[in-house]
Amino acid sequence: MKPKEIVRVRDVMRAEIDIVDGMTTISDALRAMKNLKNKMLIVDKRHDDDEYGVVRMTDIAHHVLARDKSPDRVNVYEIMIKPAITVDASMDIRYCARLFERLKLSRAPVMDNGKLVGVVSLTRMVVHGIRK
Repeated sequence: MKPKEIVRVRDVMRAEIDIVDGMTTISDALRAMKNLKNKMLIVDKRHDDDEYGVVRMTDIAHHVLARDKSPDRVNVYEIMIKPAITVDASMDIRYCARLFERLKLSRAPVMDNGKLVGVVSLTRMVVHGIRK
C-alpha cells in the first residue's frame, strides 16, 4: 500500500498577500478587497515587535454596516482582529483544517520562518487538497 502524500499549507495557499496600514479607511480597504477579489486583508505591523492583524468582510459587516457607521470615517485598526492567528507553511492541511474548525476560522495568514508568505482558506484546502 502506497503511503498517503502529505499536502502542506504552502502547496495550497495563495501567495499574493494584500497588506494595508491600520490607518486605512474601511472605504479604501473595501476598494482594495473588491479589486483584489479578496475577503480578508492583512493589517501590517507598525514595528518589528508588533503583530499582524486581519480585517475580514464579516468584521466590516458587523462593525460598520450593521451599526450604520460611515466607512469613510472608520479606520481598519478600529475593527481589526489583532494579533492574527497564523499557520505555518509546512503544516499538513488536515491539521490546518482541524485548527480552523476548532477556532471557527475560514482563512488565515501563512508564516514561514517568521515571514508572512501567503493566505490559506478552507476553500483552497478542500479544492486543492482533495484533488491531489
